[in-house]
Formats: sequence, structure tokens, C-alpha cells
Amino acid sequence: MHTPSAEPGSHPGSYRIRLDGHLAPRWASWFDGMTLTSDNDGNTVLQGPVVDQSALHGLLNKLRDIGLPLISVTPLDPDSSPASPEGE
Repeated sequence: MHTPSAEPGSHPGSYRIRLDGHLAPRWASWFDGMTLTSDNDGNTVLQGPVVDQSALHGLLNKLRDIGLPLISVTPLDPDSSPASPEGE
């Protein structure tokens, strides 16, 4: 059973969000602190820190407004290296 943290937002999580379609680099500033990468397979990946669940929902609302289909939202392991390009 997963128990929520007693101090919400005390440890921001990181997420990898995959979108169907390419998002122009000019959109990067709209996603505070997130990296934006266009893959060769036609997808865009946003990755980076998200302060709390409310911020995650706000980010997902922005993506909805852009209109690119959402493929996946993956929480990243806090113990893994954030700059690990291997396998991507």
C-alpha cells in the first residue's frame, strides 16, 4: 500500500511525458524547467521536475490545450540520475 508523504511538495517528483507528434522548440519556455526533445519516431518527450500533483495537473492541462495526443506519463525514480541519456 502506498502512503502519501506527510509533507506534500517537500520532494518534487520528476516525470517523463511522451506526446504523439513534434512540438517546436519554441514551446520549451512554456514548460518551466522541463526539457523538450523531439524523437526520430515522431514523438516529443517532456522531462523534468514537477513540484506537486497540482503542478502536474496544470502541466497536463497545458498539453491538452496544445492538442497533441498524450502517449504516456511516467514518474521517474528519484534515485536514478536525471541526466541519463543511455537507452534513449
